Amino acid sequence: MNDIVIFSSKNPATTKENEAIVDFLYNHLDEFGDPKEDITKAVNYTLKKTNSFGGFVISLTEGDKIIGAVVVNRTGMDGYIPENILVYIAISKNYRGQGLGEKLMQTAIETADGDIALHVEPDNPARKLYEKLGFTSKYLEMRYKKN
Repeated sequence: MNDIVIFSSKNPATTKENEAIVDFLYNHLDEFGDPKEDITKAVNYTLKKTNSFGGFVISLTEGDKIIGAVVVNRTGMDGYIPENILVYIAISKNYRGQGLGEKLMQTAIETADGDIALHVEPDNPARKLYEKLGFTSKYLEMRYKKN
């Protein structure tokens, strides 16, 4: 049986839990991941360990082992920019294809106060799940990076 735990500033993760979530995401985001320090920043933002609007982290475990995780940050906006942005979602390689990603996404949708935006690479297989759950692609994202 899998357990879901929702961490937030009201239900903070311990240092050990926080590190385990960051390590899990770093090891299971595959080619869609980021450097560990960026994942740490996103999780710390979510749990209000830095000055932020907060958000939540959902951990899916089997026993004492994390098998899935979601990080959703609050944006402090609403309307033209959704209230939340899904930053990371990952399922352990050994547990993929069992509906656990959908379970995590449904929990994130139910937990979020307001709309959710996310960025997904066109070739990411998770894109089909997002579309199945009702996410639409309204914009083409463009970024300008300053040196």
